Amino acid sequence: MSVWRAGSGALFSPGRGFGSWRCCWWSWWWVMVIGVAVGSGDPWMSAEACPSSCSCSSTRISCVDPERGINSFPLLQSEAEMENITDIYIANQSSFSSINDKDLYYYKNLRNLTVTNSRLTYVSKLAFQNNIKLQYLNLKDNNLSSLSWRIFRHLNISYLILSGNPLHCSCENMWIKLWLGEEADTQELRCIEDGGGRKLLSRLSLPNCEVPMATLSPSKVTLMEGKSVDLSCTTSGVPSPELIWNMVLVSNYEIETSGQISVLRLSNISSQDHNSKISCTAENIVGEKESSLQLNILFPPKITKLSDAIPDHHWCIPFSMSGNPKPMLQWFRDDEVVTEGHFIKTMIYDVTEREYHGCLQLDSPTHLNNGRYTLLATNEYGSDQKDIEAHFMRKPWEGPETDPTYYDLATDDPPVEPPEDKVAVYVVVGITAVAFIGFFLMFVILKFGGNSKFGIKGPSSVISNDDDSASPLHHVSNGSNTPSSSEMGPDAVIIGMTKIPVIENPQYFRSTNSLLKTDTFVQHIKRHNIVLKRELGEGAFGKVFLAECYNLSPDQEKILVAVKTLKEASENARKDFHREAELLTNLQHEHIVTFYGVCVESDPLIMVFEYMKHGDLNKFLRAHGPDAVLMAEGQTTRPVELTQSQMLHIAQQIASGMVYLASQHFVHRDLATRNCLVGENLLVKIGDFGMSRDVYSTDYYRVGGHTMLPIRWMPPESIMYRKFTTESDVWSLGVVLWEIFTYGKQPWYQLSNNEVIECITQGRVLQRPRTCPKEVYDLMLGCWQREPHMRLNIKEIHGLLLNLAKASPVYLDILG
Repeated sequence: MSVWRAGSGALFSPGRGFGSWRCCWWSWWWVMVIGVAVGSGDPWMSAEACPSSCSCSSTRISCVDPERGINSFPLLQSEAEMENITDIYIANQSSFSSINDKDLYYYKNLRNLTVTNSRLTYVSKLAFQNNIKLQYLNLKDNNLSSLSWRIFRHLNISYLILSGNPLHCSCENMWIKLWLGEEADTQELRCIEDGGGRKLLSRLSLPNCEVPMATLSPSKVTLMEGKSVDLSCTTSGVPSPELIWNMVLVSNYEIETSGQISVLRLSNISSQDHNSKISCTAENIVGEKESSLQLNILFPPKITKLSDAIPDHHWCIPFSMSGNPKPMLQWFRDDEVVTEGHFIKTMIYDVTEREYHGCLQLDSPTHLNNGRYTLLATNEYGSDQKDIEAHFMRKPWEGPETDPTYYDLATDDPPVEPPEDKVAVYVVVGITAVAFIGFFLMFVILKFGGNSKFGIKGPSSVISNDDDSASPLHHVSNGSNTPSSSEMGPDAVIIGMTKIPVIENPQYFRSTNSLLKTDTFVQHIKRHNIVLKRELGEGAFGKVFLAECYNLSPDQEKILVAVKTLKEASENARKDFHREAELLTNLQHEHIVTFYGVCVESDPLIMVFEYMKHGDLNKFLRAHGPDAVLMAEGQTTRPVELTQSQMLHIAQQIASGMVYLASQHFVHRDLATRNCLVGENLLVKIGDFGMSRDVYSTDYYRVGGHTMLPIRWMPPESIMYRKFTTESDVWSLGVVLWEIFTYGKQPWYQLSNNEVIECITQGRVLQRPRTCPKEVYDLMLGCWQREPHMRLNIKEIHGLLLNLAKASPVYLDILG
């Protein structure tokens, strides 16, 4: 565990330390404590599930009553109830003295833990072994005299508060000084010397107390399989550190240790150890330090799998192989070289530590592609090959029905070929029929077409391609189409990120090729595993259904999903469908709507998404705002109104998703609350990249028939020059914050589209919402700087929102 000093050094070993420490946290922790202590959220569903000395909600436990005290963490009725708990607050408990190995074992999703003003004297080194999500730990005003760094080695702690404890000025507590750095003074952390005096922990200096060091030599290892090598690890530190080797190897090895030097002897190196990590770690009471390397083993190719061709949206001959350096691949069909191109090519879709997995992909193969396929893998150390018989299509002359047979009826002779004059008659009759039908259609068009662009006028024109392209999804309530969000039924949701059908819009899905990996592997779901429940929506692309999907999750037999079908089966639509699937497969984040895969066994083509119970965020905000009664369809009860802390919780989740999209070099271009989805427990995810233009048609400004621009969410450079960047997404995020704190109002709702364009291009910005804190509005203004480079960075925005959200934690689950 290497030394860390706040603001100037490295934290404990990368990947094993406590994570980042934000220097501005101290101003918020008092608010956190006050917020935690006030109220306990909605009551627990069963009174017996919560101890009488505590109060509970679905996600929080609070025990603050000194008269009916507790001496350990409460155990609820079921493991499921404990797994849902994210916050535990313990205060004023004179009998609470220790946190032991199993006390918090079932609280797997615990994020915030406070034990304050109690008699806590001992924390086990395995106390938080099962709480890997723990981020906030407040142990203020207890009786802790020491605390081991080993307690936190597997955690990513962001906030650790230890003030008010009688810590000893001992080597065991030196890590606290090294880790907190200047924050130790901010907390006024003091330690007790042997004589009883107190001194600032930041000034603690002990002569025989040093962080250990470890050096592994050589630092790189590249050798041929079957060879041998010696690795030496040298350690130092006071007290004398323990030296630990960490590796999982197939190869034979021996360890010889003498003092602070240890030698690892590897013999007859196996290719199965290629890319294996070997590390030596020095540990003492102050901390740890690790030195590591990866084995680079050279070996000839080995084809471990070559399977029968399987039907996919492309046909695929799957294979797996290993080899270092990476082997060159060559395919043969019936001993002739296969020339790869657009319709047949080798795709590598997964690379593990030692193997490459891929397939020979064939686009619409015919009987001409049948045959024996041989895969040859070669590198400078050797080669390997395997073959497989592949059958894609029956030959035309092998069809189940035989050709018609002609007999000479007069002589009853054996069958003869069909007379040529009969064939000629069939051809002439066919040509005549086609010509007549063509003439008739031309007559109808000329007679009734008028001056319409496509020869069509009257009511039929309302279903032109323009409207369908602009409105890919129409929501339904009780099976009927609905034109507005206020009329949507409770099950109406907006699903996924889509561009089907293609629209001539510079706003969506341009310059995103860098996001798509050439070896993207889309998960394919069997049709029999999808059971449709009811229809949720219908649009130009097809329909959306609520469905149950089997065998999708290893933990559940079936899960609810949203299924989107592709009605049009043209070649262009299919290409867009597959490109869409590849895009969605590459976007995987906790705040991006989850895409499970596709089903392409037969028409219609299907995409499968997670089901977000509460629909789009805009509808949700309006339903939980002061005007909810106006939006409710005949409901007399007023829904619970969103609190400021819940708004911050929503905002930081959206910002988190946008940080991820920016890291993937993806520009959203239509970020708005209508394009975010709400699930259980106030979980918010970004989705629906361009899917909601029909329901929220007034949010878009139609340009030139096809293009629809969300100008109320766009910065000046996007309106005037169609320039979309991560900075333009930042502007939109500021507008999303405004939407959240106005409970879903439309930006500039009092102005027309042309007036909005004039306001934005002239430098005017939206006014501060009535319920919006000054800090949040300042953040909005930081998003709305006219010059893109002057706007806040997306990571800065997320950090600020996260701090504000932590200072005002969410405990009330308004969704029920």
